[in-house]
Amino acid sequence: QVQLVESGGGLMQAGGSLRLSCTASASLFSINTMGWYRQAPGKQRDLVATITGSDSTNYADSVKGRFTVSTNNAKNMVHLLMSSLKPEDTAVYYCRYRDFVRGGDYWGQGTQVTVSS
Repeated sequence: QVQLVESGGGLMQAGGSLRLSCTASASLFSINTMGWYRQAPGKQRDLVATITGSDSTNYADSVKGRFTVSTNNAKNMVHLLMSSLKPEDTAVYYCRYRDFVRGGDYWGQGTQVTVSS
């Protein structure tokens, strides 16, 4: 079982920046991934950005060039730096840890990001 604790988020004006962080009780390694998903009201939960234990990243087209996902040296944290924020980035952002090696799919509790125009 992997526990995930998220921090960051809040209210920001369009064009501003915010940083989300997620701390996991397990380190990222191999093909496992950590990352961020978001869910706006009335919509499905969608991928934002992920990173693997070998630092391969994947981004949704809507955030490419604006958001950056990264980990720390211990690979037990994942950060999401969100720049040039837009009102359509407003959503609850969820941290996710996927263990493809041992089997497991873990989610954080979610953190609200609201971007005002």
